[in-house]
Amino acid sequence: MYFDTLTVSAVTGELRERIVGGRVQHIVLPDELSIALEIYAHRRRHYLLASADAQFARVHLTDEKPRRGMETETPLLLLLRKYVRGSHLMGIIQPPWERILHFEFEHPEGQTTLTVETMGRHSNIMLLDAHETVLDAVKRVTPDMSRVRPILPQMDYEPPPPQNKLTPDQLTELRVRDILDAADPDDQLWRVLLRGIMGLSPLSAREVAFRVAGQPRGPVSAVERITPVLDALDALVGPINTGQWHPTLVQDNDEIVAFAPYPLTQYEEYGPANSINTVVDAYYAQEIGRDAYAEARSNVQTLIDNARDKLEHQLQSLQRATVSEGEVERLRQSGELILGYQWQIEPGQTVLEVPYDIDGEPLEIKVDPGKTPVENAQAYFERYEKAKRAAQRVPKRIAKTKLEHAYLDQLETDLTLAESRPDIDAVHEALVDAGFVPEKRRRKPSGRSEPIHAEIEGFTVWIGRNARQNDLVTFKRGAANDLWLHARGIPGAHVIIKRAGRDISERVVKRAAQLAAYHSSARDDAHVSVDVTQVRNVRRIKGGSRGQVLYTDERTLHIEPQKPKTRE
Repeated sequence: MYFDTLTVSAVTGELRERIVGGRVQHIVLPDELSIALEIYAHRRRHYLLASADAQFARVHLTDEKPRRGMETETPLLLLLRKYVRGSHLMGIIQPPWERILHFEFEHPEGQTTLTVETMGRHSNIMLLDAHETVLDAVKRVTPDMSRVRPILPQMDYEPPPPQNKLTPDQLTELRVRDILDAADPDDQLWRVLLRGIMGLSPLSAREVAFRVAGQPRGPVSAVERITPVLDALDALVGPINTGQWHPTLVQDNDEIVAFAPYPLTQYEEYGPANSINTVVDAYYAQEIGRDAYAEARSNVQTLIDNARDKLEHQLQSLQRATVSEGEVERLRQSGELILGYQWQIEPGQTVLEVPYDIDGEPLEIKVDPGKTPVENAQAYFERYEKAKRAAQRVPKRIAKTKLEHAYLDQLETDLTLAESRPDIDAVHEALVDAGFVPEKRRRKPSGRSEPIHAEIEGFTVWIGRNARQNDLVTFKRGAANDLWLHARGIPGAHVIIKRAGRDISERVVKRAAQLAAYHSSARDDAHVSVDVTQVRNVRRIKGGSRGQVLYTDERTLHIEPQKPKTRE
């Protein structure tokens, strides 16, 4: 689930009503990445919890009194006791469209600000003085860790760098159309909105897509008019200005599977909640309370995040090095024209303008006045050869980098869905095998997890729970005419139905598709597209990692995810 900009805004509205003006009576550190404050306001105690955990970053009121989890007194805790305990909370500020809150305190020792940034792996909690100098943070970030934004005591606080996205209040029909026109028509609409518009999370972007196209993962081509897109966005973000939020939750057997400060119409059944703080508190208590392997999971998640950062830097570098065919040809033509028209180049001349074709437009060619025409031509030919090699090599490297990025997405899904320590260790092992983590950091496996075995109306079904198991299920346990299923276009399990010489009913196929949907990154969606084909039509991607495949002759079912049972 996502503690996104809209949730932060709704939480903030309730916090202002309940605790602004209150006095901080007690401070504890529940864990190394969390801070909890007891605030007395409006004649009652309130407990404010803030966490910078990469997976569970959040800030909200909690009903249960937080308990100290850190045995040692950290420098940050000592500073909080000195400058925040005994202070009054004077205000709470959320920068526009950000997942950041600034809690402003007035204390006899002076004014301080507790800044909480709930930004996934970049989350942090910082204490600032009146001059916005960092006193300390739960995560100290050195220049070696981040050249863009180090965070250390005595450094000036710098907000996160701006995103290259439009904010919702900047949107017009023309700008939304430009965002959609620049995308592949088959790309999922929610992904395009997420990349182009600030303040959205995957959940809110899918909600917009559902309200516009009737399906949360529908393609861009499903958008017939731009106005419904703007209307759907305005319905979601409008309460930022009005404060009229409508907290909503989706439950399955008393378990909260989704929440938002707006109606979640993409789910068939959703209900109102009295308070967004209460829903957030209940959801994270449920998630963290049942995760006995939180530390191991968090460590592996950090490795995935670091690997993804490196890949994104590589991809940006490769994209900058990309040379178009037109540019390659222009370099060759420039060298030839300098040689052909060298008699026109006078001493000190910096530009040569001549046409390559008799009837063509003249080319503007820069020349170095410190070189002879032949030397200038040779320089262009050298650049031409280099660009020609890059034009052949760089696209292949970009494709491979994108393939590795997709594999990381699969491993992150494997980690999210991992239900045991061997499942988590399998993700770590896959990171090492793929070269994302050095061999020296390979762990001793706690046991090798196996694919899930199920039976549906007498048919054996195998479900891969990670990349290694996916490869095993498809290419070791699947026969050519068995059925193969996978959530379309997203990371998830490979599922096969063993035919064993029998015809497989559509009811069995749909039940297996529900399992494939449940064991995917779209587990919490109301509906998931699942592809079905024969195992004979599935092949490994050349140069890809384990579990990465291509397939043909598929048909697609739109299915509601459901948990597996041992026998059905």
